[in-house]
Amino acid sequence: MGKETMMPRVGILATTLELYETLAPELREQREQWVKRDLLPALATIADVRFSRAVFRSDQMQDIVADHQRDEVDVLLVLCLTYSTSQAILPALQGTRLPIIIWNTQELYGVGEDFADTAIAANHGVHGTQDLCNVLRRAGVRFEYVTSHVDDADALEELSDFFVTASAVAGLRRARLGLMGYPFPGMGDFAVDTTHLVATLGCQWSAIPVEDYVLRAEAEPAETVQRLVTEYRECYELADDVTDDDLDATARSELSLRAIAGEYRLDALSFQFLALGEDERTVTMPFVAVSRMMADGFGFAGEGDLVGAAGTWLLNRLRSPASFSEIFTIDFQGNGLFVSHMGEANVAMARSDRKVRLVARPKPIARIRGRQLALPIAMQPGPATLCALAAGPEQRWRLIASRVNIVDFGPLPALAVPHCKIVPEKGDVRRWLTAYARLGGPHHNAICFGDATRRIKRAAELLNADYCEF
Repeated sequence: MGKETMMPRVGILATTLELYETLAPELREQREQWVKRDLLPALATIADVRFSRAVFRSDQMQDIVADHQRDEVDVLLVLCLTYSTSQAILPALQGTRLPIIIWNTQELYGVGEDFADTAIAANHGVHGTQDLCNVLRRAGVRFEYVTSHVDDADALEELSDFFVTASAVAGLRRARLGLMGYPFPGMGDFAVDTTHLVATLGCQWSAIPVEDYVLRAEAEPAETVQRLVTEYRECYELADDVTDDDLDATARSELSLRAIAGEYRLDALSFQFLALGEDERTVTMPFVAVSRMMADGFGFAGEGDLVGAAGTWLLNRLRSPASFSEIFTIDFQGNGLFVSHMGEANVAMARSDRKVRLVARPKPIARIRGRQLALPIAMQPGPATLCALAAGPEQRWRLIASRVNIVDFGPLPALAVPHCKIVPEKGDVRRWLTAYARLGGPHHNAICFGDATRRIKRAAELLNADYCEF
């Protein structure tokens, strides 16, 4: 549950040519030493890498890949340390479920006047990768391919993108989602066939009784509640009218939701505020809880939207931090969009030049016994990416993404809800909204800092989903 701090797990398949065992018996060990001396330390900055030895026979290659699968690595990194025959490698790659990336690299940086036979022997893997890629294409085996030298300034950037993306997709296939209550009646854009969800994305899901949330909140020990209240007081700027009872109820709400997430082993969750209000014992909504849990890497979407919760979780893994978001109002004058929701946004995305306020909403949105606190953050200005996981035609998933900018706006004193204003990176907001609608963009989406489009595109490829950038 929550934020996974471990790096992507990468298994290396390093290949040589069996003929060289006779012609140059020392060559394989020399190439292994280069991997250990130069490549592994560089890769260790972006991944948890598993490497044992270089291999040259097809059965050895299959054994290496099988070992990596048992270790549950996220990615298979293929290195042709010398020329290697594609037909020797093909069975190992054809039989794996792991995402494959071929790194076309070598030890030598330049070819000069002193270039000789020994340098050729140690630096001729490139045509092995070409042989291999041709055969993989013909065999229908999907792969990614990167060419770089370890000393290039951006040598690891593309590799890192692929590693992170593959790890996120692998995590999504293992993810557990929770639904408290029921989907908001009539909201069809996130209506989902849960059998299709499990069969395609791999996510499992659990129904969470509202009563479980209520009873856990009531039963939380007073000393545990008080510790969290103290944390609220230290971390946030409390509005003058926020009472001890408000803080007690909010802390109990968060402790209850975190306990549920732990017991059900959830990675993401959605609750329906109407369902919570239907239980007369509900004291408050867990808006502060989910705002803080998203900062820990937890996925969330409002109103019973399991798909949106999975999408927020995925974006948070692709480029953290990310937040659940919803477009509320068009700013024609500023060529922008006002983004907000009832009280849920990743507090880790709050602008850094001021303390986050903790306030009470003026009116409850459902029947609850107490008041409703919220963290009305305004997001840090700068480049960002908006992304939506959505069901498309013919039951195909699609990832819809666009580069935007979060502008310097807010927090507005009159608003007791999280908010920000975004503008398209290019073009008119009218055409931007039209493009989003034509792509089937749902009214729930997610937003992260920076440009995540390359990772989102690769995630779509690994999920066999449509990628729609606008």
